[in-house]
Amino acid sequence: MIGRIAGILIEKQPPELMVDVNGVGYEITAPMTTFYRLPVVNENVALYTHLTIRDDAHLLYGFHDKTERALFRALIKVNGVGPKMALAILSGIESDEFVRCVESNDIATLVRVPGVGKKTAERLIIEMRDKLKQLAIEPALASFQGGDSEGVSESGHVNERNVRADAESALMALGYKPAEASKAINAFDIAGLSSEQVIRMALKGMVKSK
Repeated sequence: MIGRIAGILIEKQPPELMVDVNGVGYEITAPMTTFYRLPVVNENVALYTHLTIRDDAHLLYGFHDKTERALFRALIKVNGVGPKMALAILSGIESDEFVRCVESNDIATLVRVPGVGKKTAERLIIEMRDKLKQLAIEPALASFQGGDSEGVSESGHVNERNVRADAESALMALGYKPAEASKAINAFDIAGLSSEQVIRMALKGMVKSK
């Protein structure tokens, strides 16, 4: 089992990233809550990881801390919740907000995550309630501090077309339909924002507006 990766961040295109460890590039899939905390490309990074072995692939998932990884591992044990849905949940709802949803039986918020229907939301609440008591959930990230240079041209200006394309691609990878992704991004002014900032705002808007 690969439990931790430390090296140089050489690529990041949500929800995928690559870390170079002594010349070997590890492809890792991560929730957006982890992407918000990543350094810029070519800087050192360390992630806690979870390895899933399938007949056709070995898939590595990365997380900024052990608590988020533990929450991911608890989610994929819920009947009907696979890694993709778990990533969508962690990306669309901050960990402490997810805890609130479970404790308050907030099905309405959970079903706004792509792929989560009413029955799945009900199972999440029932099966996660006891598991969450064993996890020490950290406070949500209060604000995303930039430092991300994705989509910035050599002149220092943000390339809005690239930012929009990257954000739409990330949202669709998380399970949102193309029309939903486009509508969510069009709901606000993306001028001067990085792709990760746009994704964060779009996810918040979709969870609150449906």
